[in-house]
Amino acid sequence: MLASGNSSLQSASFFLTGFKGLESLHGLISIPFCTIYLTVIVGNITILHVIRTDATLHEPMYYFLAMLALTDLGLCFSTLPTVLGIFWFDFREIGIPACFTQLFFIHTLSLVESSVLLSMSIDRYVAICNPLRYGTLLTPGRIVKMGLCSVLRSALLILPLPFLLKRFHYCRSHVLAHAYCLHLEIMKLACSSIIVNHIYGLFVVACTVGMDSLLIFLSYALILRTVLSIASREERLRALNTCVSHICAVLLFYIPMIGLSLVHRFGEHLPRIVHLLMSYVYLLVPPLMNPIVYSVKTKQIRQRIIKKIKKQQVMGAYELRGSLNLRNFHFTDSIGI
Repeated sequence: MLASGNSSLQSASFFLTGFKGLESLHGLISIPFCTIYLTVIVGNITILHVIRTDATLHEPMYYFLAMLALTDLGLCFSTLPTVLGIFWFDFREIGIPACFTQLFFIHTLSLVESSVLLSMSIDRYVAICNPLRYGTLLTPGRIVKMGLCSVLRSALLILPLPFLLKRFHYCRSHVLAHAYCLHLEIMKLACSSIIVNHIYGLFVVACTVGMDSLLIFLSYALILRTVLSIASREERLRALNTCVSHICAVLLFYIPMIGLSLVHRFGEHLPRIVHLLMSYVYLLVPPLMNPIVYSVKTKQIRQRIIKKIKKQQVMGAYELRGSLNLRNFHFTDSIGI
């Protein structure tokens, strides 16, 4: 009876893990994580605010950048509650519905990011290879449709995963290796055959990340061919320079993803800390670095951010001066001068 009771209790929840063996240092470890999350939130909100408030940035390239920032914010908020919950309050238990919901959003938003990066490569292809039709091909209406298609494709492909996991009986340890829920890890805890999940997972990756990366590579091959046909060296460099930020974003997304996949499938002999760090790199580095890369490498974004900061500093100086003048007025009035 006790075994049965424990089994039913365990089947209702999973247990997340922080840095095993370093539980006493979780408070200290939370400091860099808090810094990263805060930087992600501030950086991406700044990008969104600058694009929304500056009419000169209401162009296809910056609309796609806004989509990327929204996706990065979604990924950040998908993992933040459980990661900081473990580090701050040692909240390790998570109900299966909550775990599957988190899993759905993490994987969906990862696929959305891949789709947005593909859309951005199409934007660069049209801008460089067919600049005269740039405004007519990438209209605001089409950009909205591309964004909606990215979200729908990703959500519909990930939606079966929680249902495929729900049919399993989890008789093994319910302890997950990370501070959040991932499909591949939960799947390995099942007692029954997981071949359907394996096949469907590979199908989803092939249809999304595999296809997107192939099309991104093809678009850049065409871009490179067009750029090399330009006679002027300065024009070639200028054209390529408009792609640098996007290329960095693509590398920041796909390299950690490929690394995590290889570590999960072929790196079982590696120390557990390697698996843990790779998963955090995959989920936190792209949202952290994308706004930094675009702020540094995109002249228009950089100038607008600097302009906003200077404007805030000037306004702050005026407010401080006004406050000091008001204090001086009240002081002199009180002593009758």
